[in-house]
Amino acid sequence: MKVLVTGGAGYIGSVTTELLLDDGHKVVVFDNLERGHREAIDRRAAFIKGDLREKESIFSAMKKVKPDAVMHFAAYALVPESMVEPEIYFRNNVVGGVNLAEAMWIAGVKNIVFSSTCATYGQPKRVPITEAESQKPENPYGESKLTFEKTLSWYQQLHGMRAVFLRYFNACGATEKFGEDHDPETHIIPLVLQVALGQREKIMICGDDYKTPDGTCIRDYIHIVDLAQAHILALTSDVSGAFNLGTGKGNSVKQVIEAARDVTGHPIPAKIGPRRPGDPAKLVAGAEKAHKILKWKPKFTTLESIVQSAWNWHKSHPNGYGKK
Repeated sequence: MKVLVTGGAGYIGSVTTELLLDDGHKVVVFDNLERGHREAIDRRAAFIKGDLREKESIFSAMKKVKPDAVMHFAAYALVPESMVEPEIYFRNNVVGGVNLAEAMWIAGVKNIVFSSTCATYGQPKRVPITEAESQKPENPYGESKLTFEKTLSWYQQLHGMRAVFLRYFNACGATEKFGEDHDPETHIIPLVLQVALGQREKIMICGDDYKTPDGTCIRDYIHIVDLAQAHILALTSDVSGAFNLGTGKGNSVKQVIEAARDVTGHPIPAKIGPRRPGDPAKLVAGAEKAHKILKWKPKFTTLESIVQSAWNWHKSHPNGYGKK
């Protein structure tokens, strides 16, 4: 298939592009490089620099590429930032998304796999979280993703589009080629590994008074390769609707730090800080629907294996892309 990957210069988009190409698909990456990296785009992929917020940019690209399907990763994805600047989240994630959907409709492109998020659920009543859980986001990031899910649902109903929403939990890990390089970095695993690399003195734990066994937030950490494989399965299956992606196991922030200590051999000093606004205490996926319908099964099942892959990449890219 010919696949247009929006946000293919970002973390998840770059690895999915790599795996799509490995599977024999043709890939065109569409990215404005605002938060992605040119070096993160697989050299086998074609590249169009463009911005979803500019209608003519994505309309032109869609008409030129005429893809069989779209994988949509291009979005802002920082919860704390969304609590301070909600307007940029709705402008980028919603307005940009609507421009993408309209461009697909005009060009006759019927298939889209959307990189959504468990943040659409907010603070769940039940854990593990299934697709039946009510969606009540607690931050503008989650709200913006949910709004675009609803947009695609209407395009599916009115225009015959096939839309798949993959609501995943904490993406982490790396391949040999591509890993996590954000500015600023807010994700726990790369931040912890920066301590092991000597790039920061300690790791800050954002709150230790949550209603969890050790007081720190619990998340479902899922390897980036497993996520990418789920996107490819959704692309090549005749399915639509929402699927949760996760391991079904939760690990606390303190457990992540301990795993990083074991993998790196570094003591990794930690200090307790204030909570981050908008952070639920526990988010763990119920992914049985993806297992049953997509035939998806995560291969990286331990926190240590995930941290090890990230550590390997960060050691070979200590200053991120283009700055080895």
